[in-house]
Amino acid sequence: MELEDLVRLRRARDRMDREYAEPLDIAELARTALMSPGHFQRSFRAAYGQTPYAYLMTRRIERAKALLRKGDLSVTEVCLAVGCTSLGSFSSRFTELVGETPSAYRARSHEASAVIPPCVVRTYTRPVRTPRRRVDPSGNF
Repeated sequence: MELEDLVRLRRARDRMDREYAEPLDIAELARTALMSPGHFQRSFRAAYGQTPYAYLMTRRIERAKALLRKGDLSVTEVCLAVGCTSLGSFSSRFTELVGETPSAYRARSHEASAVIPPCVVRTYTRPVRTPRRRVDPSGNF
């Protein structure tokens, strides 16, 4: 991949980091990177190891975790604050990435992480998508 392409992809990724709560679609992000939507998706995945949508949702869930740790917003309010429009989709993705529901995450104590610098907390609590296991028709993994 050429350096110029990486610079343009970085511009789109930085936009997702800044505007994660805004409604962003692939066509709009591709325009930011000065690429066609298909080329943008393929190039983004090659450069960052995940699709643009997966990256954006990871940023949203990361921010949601911070808001839920504070505890002053409901799960629905957090869902809307991070740019998700469907509580069901938000809860499903949150559970997939974090390993517990948003309500359970909000309800448990986060005092132990309060003394850790925020940059370290973000590094160790970053949501990581685990690949789903696929089963072939013969029953083998």
